[in-house]
Amino acid sequence: MILCLDVGNTTIHGGVFDGDTLEVQFRRTSEFRASSDELGLFLRGVLRENGVEHTQIQKIAVCSVVPDAIHSLRNCCIKYFGQTPFILQAGAKTGLKIKYRNPLEVGADRIADAIAATHLYPGRNLIVGDFGTATTFSAVTKEREFLGGVILAGLRLSMEALEEKTAKLPSVEIISMKQALGRSTVESLQSGLFFGQIGMAKELTRRITEEVFADDPPIVIGTGGFSGLFEKSSLFDATVPDLVLRGLNLALKMNT
Repeated sequence: MILCLDVGNTTIHGGVFDGDTLEVQFRRTSEFRASSDELGLFLRGVLRENGVEHTQIQKIAVCSVVPDAIHSLRNCCIKYFGQTPFILQAGAKTGLKIKYRNPLEVGADRIADAIAATHLYPGRNLIVGDFGTATTFSAVTKEREFLGGVILAGLRLSMEALEEKTAKLPSVEIISMKQALGRSTVESLQSGLFFGQIGMAKELTRRITEEVFADDPPIVIGTGGFSGLFEKSSLFDATVPDLVLRGLNLALKMNT
């Protein structure tokens, strides 16, 4: 079995693959100062509670947008699983042609998204929208060229900014809304967050399509922790919440 860990700014999203089948998923809050022992005990415990013993883990793959977390996580894998993890970073085989001016700037999570997307939809142009702490859009050609994309504040960051920088606006639950017109402060905030992201996503996918995919429209894939909120909004052709984990599993195979 393969343990894949996607370390984000807000959560660690983990999964266990048996071959190509994702058998177990779990999440925990990211703690950048967590020790290797804290992480090791958590991982062993959450796997055991889901029917997987740590001795069944044959390999571990990690992608992280939090550099400070890598040291503890690497030591955790060595001490508690007897495995030196594969870390998706510069120099790893990805099967992609990175067209960023500086390829080292591309986040590992966006690379993992692109790897999985090109595997799921070979021979198609793609736009991947990842709705996490930040919301990102990545354009990938049918020739597996990672062209670039867009990065902006995600739903939770937007909510936290409103709460912290205004005197009277409260923190609200981020939910899917049925109508735009809010009849309370809470509803108005929830509507602004939800429909604001929809409007932004539609405009960005339209512009990216016009700029680079005008002759061959792309498949638009939604992923990330908040992507499920928009499943009924016609934003995406497909929603794959675990795209990063699937990309990590594929990247591990390429680099073994």
